[in-house]
Amino acid sequence: MTAVAHAQSVLEFQQNLNKEFLSPAESPLTDQERAAFNTLPFYPTGYAYYVAATLVCDSNSQPFAIETSTARRPLYRKYGELRFVLNGQPLHLSMYQNLELLKRPGLEDYLFVPFTDLTNGRGSYGGGRYLDLRIPPAGTTLMQLDFNCAYNPSCAYSHGYSCPVPPAENRLPVAIPAGVQSDH
Repeated sequence: MTAVAHAQSVLEFQQNLNKEFLSPAESPLTDQERAAFNTLPFYPTGYAYYVAATLVCDSNSQPFAIETSTARRPLYRKYGELRFVLNGQPLHLSMYQNLELLKRPGLEDYLFVPFTDLTNGRGSYGGGRYLDLRIPPAGTTLMQLDFNCAYNPSCAYSHGYSCPVPPAENRLPVAIPAGVQSDH
């Protein structure tokens, strides 16, 4: 994808996320917060944070209960790992499947990438951020990972949510100033 097409794609992501925050059915904001809402704070779009990643599937993973911001422990399984280079540093992130979503039509191919990086608590939400991906076609070995589409969990905006905590294996030792920002 060219830099121009990528910038347009990120703008569409941002516009859709802002629409969700304005929607009473989807927003984690209160009615009062929604009435005052204009836009989420986003880092400037950076093409350098749109990286090719090698997909290594994990067909032997066992379900596990992921830690959340509450006592709830939903079951996930590790789908695989994405290996990539960012700013010259080799990194990796695990992707997970929520076992409950596997049963919902339209979400059975949903992949979840919770992560932390060195911006957490210093420009992005302290509890980590998320990326959403879809299972690629069979035989795919390369996927695009776009940190410009990283977003905060709902619990960043309201304590009424139970949000997965990024596992230790997804704590990146680099700063990724891309995606949604946060002042907490």
